[in-house]
Amino acid sequence: MIHNFNAGPSILPKEVFQQASEAVIEYNNSGLSILEMGHRTPEFTAIMEEARFLVKELMNLDDHHKVLFLHGGASTQFMQVPMNLLDPKDSVAYADTGVWSSKAIKEAKLFGKVDVVCSSKEKNYSFIPNDFAVPNDAKYFHLTTNNTIYGTQWQSIPKTSNVLVADMSSDIFSRQLNFNDFGLIYAGAQKNMGPAGVNMVVVNENILGKVKHPIPTIMDYRNHIAEESMLNTPPVFAVYVCMLTLRWLKNLGGIKAIEKINEYKATLLYNEIDSNELFTTHVNKSDRSKMNVCFAVNNPAHEKQFLDYASTNGIVGIKGHRLSGAFRASLYNALPISSVEFLVEIMRSFKQSIA
Repeated sequence: MIHNFNAGPSILPKEVFQQASEAVIEYNNSGLSILEMGHRTPEFTAIMEEARFLVKELMNLDDHHKVLFLHGGASTQFMQVPMNLLDPKDSVAYADTGVWSSKAIKEAKLFGKVDVVCSSKEKNYSFIPNDFAVPNDAKYFHLTTNNTIYGTQWQSIPKTSNVLVADMSSDIFSRQLNFNDFGLIYAGAQKNMGPAGVNMVVVNENILGKVKHPIPTIMDYRNHIAEESMLNTPPVFAVYVCMLTLRWLKNLGGIKAIEKINEYKATLLYNEIDSNELFTTHVNKSDRSKMNVCFAVNNPAHEKQFLDYASTNGIVGIKGHRLSGAFRASLYNALPISSVEFLVEIMRSFKQSIA
């Protein structure tokens, strides 16, 4: 049996794979594969509508928040957000808590003044800053809610009167938040929502249309809202798998139910790291991510040994990112508790094997 801890593209529910694989051969007795179905057919229009409706239902969004499924992943949003919300004379505030937030900062600087109001870079992004202020005149405040590479997470969202923009790529749908507090949320699908190839955007329509400069047609959120994510050909299969995954989450009990499961999985693994003298983590305890658990061995000589031992036992995807090294276990929504329990057993048996 394989236990998949990959950081993304990541594990998805088995029942979603089954349904998606059947649709690749033939979708809903239509005589067509989902891969060859026109995006403006009644069949796919219904899929897109259900996917958008499920997002609104699961996140309890008000009528002002519109749901879009777009191309380009979260990286495109690094430029699309300031393009839609920022004029050159304006300033915005960003929190620098990891690689992806620093990439977002770089893109935003092409469109206006960026004020980096807090950063944990000097300590290798091992914590979430908590002593900072957002200028009142900032058009928006941007943060990355979960930092996949370094294993930190905003456990509470800062209160601000500014428009709040969040990259939730690696913890979307994993915990309860008041999503209506955000002016704009974006998330690549390939962690908790579906396969790589589609990006979800939730945007409050009231923050749009304020900039004076022209926006290319395909980059203007208002055009995508007007066309209900059908401005151009959407990534049909990726949207379909997202819809199936959102159905799965709803049937499980929604975000409230999955949050309890995610809390349990994270506690289980962190408790083992803290109690097993072979392992350690450099992440500030109060800022530990419940999605991406980054840890290391106290003796570097044991690192390759543990990776080989884990691989031999069917554990895949725990090698850390090239920038942070060591290990990373991603505990996304679809990862079963049994896989975390098995990883803990392997950590204990590895300790015994080298004693």
